Amino acid sequence: MNEQSYYRVSVKGVVIDEQGRYLLSLEDNGKWELLGGGLDHGEDPRQCLEREIKEETGLVITSISENPIHFITAKRENADTYIANVIYEITLKDLDFTPSDECQELRFVKPEDMASLDLFSNVRKLAEVLVNQ
Repeated sequence: MNEQSYYRVSVKGVVIDEQGRYLLSLEDNGKWELLGGGLDHGEDPRQCLEREIKEETGLVITSISENPIHFITAKRENADTYIANVIYEITLKDLDFTPSDECQELRFVKPEDMASLDLFSNVRKLAEVLVNQ
């Protein structure tokens, strides 16, 4: 018999700068995360991304890639459940964010330097994928 295969789906957005660094957000628990959040039932993924980033940071998306650039699955921190991240490349109007529990700081990080940070498991998995490309 197979284990139940349930994933919490989150839509994430990454800003990649000219130096190939990815924008990460520091949450109030000290862990680094990707921008974005949970997809509601019936919600369009792009609308989810715009809504979540606006709610958590006050930032405005100016463009979203036509298709996701990555799809990552990982076991959730301290849980027996899994998360699936649909990741789009985005651009933002600016980086003048409003601090919240989900965003205390923004930082551009090279994929090979991500491992030195305290990352959520999904970001750790993305870093592994990026370094091994």
